[in-house]
Amino acid sequence: MTKQLILDIEKIHVKVDCKIGSRYYGKCCYNTEMILFKEDIERIAKLGYPREFFTTKQGNINVLRNINGHCVFLDPETNKCKIYRHRPIGCRLYPLVYDVNRDIVIIDTECPKAKELSKKYIKIYEPLIRYLLKREGLI
Repeated sequence: MTKQLILDIEKIHVKVDCKIGSRYYGKCCYNTEMILFKEDIERIAKLGYPREFFTTKQGNINVLRNINGHCVFLDPETNKCKIYRHRPIGCRLYPLVYDVNRDIVIIDTECPKAKELSKKYIKIYEPLIRYLLKREGLI
């Protein structure tokens, strides 16, 4: 089930209304430390972006590159993602995050829409998050 879900990337989606008024909020795209999994890198590279353009390393972990304090794929004029349909798994799952100290998946309280998100998403996606992090040797 978990491996199949990774293959069907379109099914990974935590539904959050990221607009405040008529503008996209995009707070999660500023100073991001979003982990990139091998599937993310392959998918984005197929769009024609060189790996060096959108990845950087934190230790042994590939993460999204920031430019001018925001994700390389964020359009700062609109706060929209330039590769939304192809965005990384972590972006698709946000505001679900793994709390290393408590060893649980939580809803990130930094997200302005966190209180609107159903906790059912934790139950649905926690196995996938744990699988990916274990596969990468992060937990």
